[in-house]
Amino acid sequence: MDERRGSGGLWWRYGPPWWHRWGEAEHASRWPWLSTVLITVFVLGGSRFAAEQQMDDRAPLDTFARVLLVVAAGLLLWRRRYPVVVVFGTAAATMLYLGAGYPYGPVFVTFAVGCFSAIVAGHRKAAWTALGLLWAGHVLVAHWLYQWLPPSGDEAASWGSEGVVAAWGVAIVALSELARTRREQWVRERVEQAQAARRRADEERLRMARELHDVLAHSISVINVQAGVGLALLDSDPEQARTALTTIKAASKEALGEVRQVLDTLRTPGDAPRAPAPGLDRLPELVEQAASAGLTVEIEGEAPKLAPGTDLAAFRIVQEALTNVVRHSGSRHARVHLAQDAGTTLRLRIDDDGPATGADAGGSGNGLAGMRERAAALGGTIEAGPRPDGGFRVLAVLPLTVKENR
Repeated sequence: MDERRGSGGLWWRYGPPWWHRWGEAEHASRWPWLSTVLITVFVLGGSRFAAEQQMDDRAPLDTFARVLLVVAAGLLLWRRRYPVVVVFGTAAATMLYLGAGYPYGPVFVTFAVGCFSAIVAGHRKAAWTALGLLWAGHVLVAHWLYQWLPPSGDEAASWGSEGVVAAWGVAIVALSELARTRREQWVRERVEQAQAARRRADEERLRMARELHDVLAHSISVINVQAGVGLALLDSDPEQARTALTTIKAASKEALGEVRQVLDTLRTPGDAPRAPAPGLDRLPELVEQAASAGLTVEIEGEAPKLAPGTDLAAFRIVQEALTNVVRHSGSRHARVHLAQDAGTTLRLRIDDDGPATGADAGGSGNGLAGMRERAAALGGTIEAGPRPDGGFRVLAVLPLTVKENR
């Protein structure tokens, strides 16, 4: 999206890239040499042409006139750093130029650019004040002071011309206000886009953290239990120790495969995963892995057909709940109950008979938090806590139909 905006695909909506640097510290520190030089050349050349057209009515251009034109245009070099000074400076130079009786023409361009820069930079009152002073000065010169100012024999300007000057000033202000409003809208949209991108990145990072936690916690718990069994039986029962080592090898291989899948997703976030995400159809594998860790798991009910995201969340919740039983419970038996509630929600209940061992199992403490985050992301809930008759229960309620957040 950002690349398309910058390359011109949607520049009319988000603005051209250079426009958003207006007023930024790095951009403001640069001197607008090129535009200032071009404006100066245009003003000098255009004023010379205007002088030829108004030769009989206005004073001819002389050195002082050209100095005023260069000063008025040269002030624009500071328009990004000192917009207020520039707008009043260009207004004063323009007023001196007109008061000296020089021809009307591109000198107004310098004030227009200064006024535009001040309004876009947020100095609206200063720009309006400078415009009002310039117009009032022009009225004084054109209708009263003209008798004492060059060129000699000049007559009062018509009031109709004042309407033209006023309309010209209103057009400058209107265009500048439109540009300022549009720029503020572009800035807001870009900020919202950046915030949305950061939110998506945070959500994706959190999702990957949950995946890695669930995969590693379950597999390492199995490995930890089997390593203890292998060490205890290494001398007395080598065959059983061999079985434990075989289980460790299988669990570590599976963990490496799932971690590799998560990392592949991180490397190529836009590509489809190479392997399907696990779901409740892999519950028999969980039961087998739990059995290798000394935990008997009984499955009650059948899983309905679920959307991929819901299926993955349900599998991870059951996996984490069983991992917690292996780590923290003295019970060697657990029950997983699956049921639909009115055809709209899936109810997952994982029970063990306890009691808690109270031993440090080496976990991160993020298991229940991760389960709650998974359920909340789908619009579901998680309840976890001791049962009245002893043991521990995890109850997950997940909607069968999940609305995607845009």
